[in-house]
Amino acid sequence: MRVRRVVIPVGAAAAGLLTAGLVWFQPWKLWVDHRVDERLPAIALAPAPPSAAVSPSPLTSATASPSAPSAANKAVGPVLLSGGELISHEHPTRGTVSVVQQPDGKRLLAIAHLDTSNGPDLHVWLTDAPVRQGSGGYHVFDDGEHVSLGPLKGNVGNQVYAIPNDLDLSRLTSVTIWCDRFDVSFGAAELVPAAG
Repeated sequence: MRVRRVVIPVGAAAAGLLTAGLVWFQPWKLWVDHRVDERLPAIALAPAPPSAAVSPSPLTSATASPSAPSAANKAVGPVLLSGGELISHEHPTRGTVSVVQQPDGKRLLAIAHLDTSNGPDLHVWLTDAPVRQGSGGYHVFDDGEHVSLGPLKGNVGNQVYAIPNDLDLSRLTSVTIWCDRFDVSFGAAELVPAAG
């Protein structure tokens, strides 16, 4: 009888801790993909070269002010402002990112062919942190300026995020898939200005 009085509370406490751990870590997400296939601006689909610099195309030859696009840009179409290739951090991650200015002046972050792990509390951030290989680059993105563009829509596929009009992109030079729960980058890319 005395043993039962000890075993039942200990078992209940262990079950409670296990449940709390499962809710916090959500380990099943590592094996469950959430696929998204949003329509990307055509200019964002071009693969970035291995150096992560984005090659100019006929549509990138015009330069534009983020707040006031010229009449020439309205006639031409979207303008590629910057882009890069995602590298792996805490989890294997690949894909390309592009900052695209629409003819109406609105700017978008397009993520093409994303493939990373699913996880709890993932967000897409623009940051001023340098992108570094290896574990030294996993935790730096919340050290300086960072702006969330919203929760990650899916860990696989194509997706687009609106960039606020008043954001100064000259200071925000990288993108990270950031796990807010554990303060770690799943993957990141340097935003290299497009030649133009």
